[in-house]
Amino acid sequence: MPPWQKKSLPFLIKEYAPVLVLSILLGTSLDIYFVGKNLYMFPIRPFPEVFSFNIAFTFVGLPILVLAFVMKMKEVNKWGKVGIILFLSLLIPIFERFSELFGLFEHSSEWRHIYSFYGYFMFFSFIFLFYQLTNKEQ
Repeated sequence: MPPWQKKSLPFLIKEYAPVLVLSILLGTSLDIYFVGKNLYMFPIRPFPEVFSFNIAFTFVGLPILVLAFVMKMKEVNKWGKVGIILFLSLLIPIFERFSELFGLFEHSSEWRHIYSFYGYFMFFSFIFLFYQLTNKEQ
């Protein structure tokens, strides 16, 4: 087993910051769009008078999820990558349903949870592609 190589903070920032910033920008943009179209809403959220979307999820939860996702994707083969993306994409609609039960999330009658599956499948695929493109030399 090779010795564990400790990576410096500037290296980690250079490696992960672009993909984390992209995830925040995409998450924010998509939430603003879909909330603006009244397809879903966040009844309980920080600073509701300022933000129409849940900044806690978009600025904290989503980047943590993306960081764990990218770190795990680096460790698996091609089929493992496909499996992780499918698994997470299937898990998101389940979490949405639980969020609805706790009053954190509401959908309009036109919304279908399968939209979240397809949306997150594209989101995670795009995020990992972007990560690979921004970290070719590593």
